[in-house]
Amino acid sequence: MVLKSINAIEAKPVNMEGAKNVKKRLLLSEADGAPNFRMRLFELEKGGCTPFHAHPYEHEVLILEGKGELVGKEQQWPLQVGSVVLVPPNEEHQFRNTGDKVLKLICLIPILKEANQ
Repeated sequence: MVLKSINAIEAKPVNMEGAKNVKKRLLLSEADGAPNFRMRLFELEKGGCTPFHAHPYEHEVLILEGKGELVGKEQQWPLQVGSVVLVPPNEEHQFRNTGDKVLKLICLIPILKEANQ
């Protein structure tokens, strides 16, 4: 088993095109012995957003703090503490912070050896 503290894990800037004021903490991964999933914590500062993108795997998201919106190709949905999201494979999406405080979300994705995750 592995036990860590979120605060002991470095928050690194997300340097993808289209990302703005976003940091990521890789909480659990194959480096910890996880065979199937990566658990990541994203922190979007006020006005921050992830890139509008798609990928060939699903991911599940839980909003921990703040307010925001999930942007799809044809629709937007409000996000608040306790919101749970499933983003299906190949669906274009973006997370945006629409509040005055940091938007924090946990994101689970499958471990894919060939993907940059």
